[in-house]
Amino acid sequence: MPGPDLPAEIPTPLKAIQHYLKIASTHDQRDPVVSYWCRLYALQTGLELSTKTQRETNFLIKLMLWLEATKKELHDNESITNDIAAQAHLENWTLKLFLYADKNDRAANFGKNVVHCFFTAGLLYDVLTVFGELSEEAAQNRKYAKWKAAYIHNCLKNNETPVPGPIEENNENMISDKNIEQDTDASTSDVTMGARSKEEEETVDSNKLINIHDTNLTDVDHGTIARGNIEEWSSESKESDAIEKTEGGIELSAEQISKVQKFIKWAGSALNYDDVPTAVLNLRKALHLATTGQELA
Repeated sequence: MPGPDLPAEIPTPLKAIQHYLKIASTHDQRDPVVSYWCRLYALQTGLELSTKTQRETNFLIKLMLWLEATKKELHDNESITNDIAAQAHLENWTLKLFLYADKNDRAANFGKNVVHCFFTAGLLYDVLTVFGELSEEAAQNRKYAKWKAAYIHNCLKNNETPVPGPIEENNENMISDKNIEQDTDASTSDVTMGARSKEEEETVDSNKLINIHDTNLTDVDHGTIARGNIEEWSSESKESDAIEKTEGGIELSAEQISKVQKFIKWAGSALNYDDVPTAVLNLRKALHLATTGQELA
């Protein structure tokens, strides 16, 4: 579905969310799940940043209305209505972008596409925090992706040849996200198309709103909105102690089910890079956990 009808100029206090909104807009047609969660993250962040001027509040309300309408329209999409499925979906695409950028970086195939893949992956790891604290691996990937995007960008801008792969470097060379966006012409759309054209195409599986229409918008309680509606726009199934039974009668918690899904996701990612042993290992881990309730040593 089309994105929200937002003003072209983002209110100054909310400028920090513009990158997430841009990623959302470039995914509206190809992956509405990514669009949805990017805008939800942008809304959460915007509510924290807002100084509650009428212009800012109007902007955020348009985001809220879009989220409400989208969740209703895509009510049968599990990656919109279920946190576990949504997290797996978003992690899968984020990791694919990261691995694409890392593979090209290590092969010394530097360019704007690689910068934007690292840059976008770093931002999508931010979005993944809507589901809770990042894993240690994801947190490291986020830090590395943002640093690499800045490092390669600086090198290209200064006509220097970047060093492939990880290097010992402090973060003094970091540049702002804004500069990366201003100095490169490639859009996030170019990034996603580039990643899918150079690697095997992978199919990514793909509410109550407070009555504010007649309210003085500057008086809207942002905290109430954040605690109420954002919970509804997120998943309907948040019970961490939810139990599912396997065919053999083994009871699996929501956390165990999430781990099974992650093992399967990692197996798929490994196959994208012809790493069959890693794919087989992760599938074995998924099967063992799903059938026994125990993790494979």
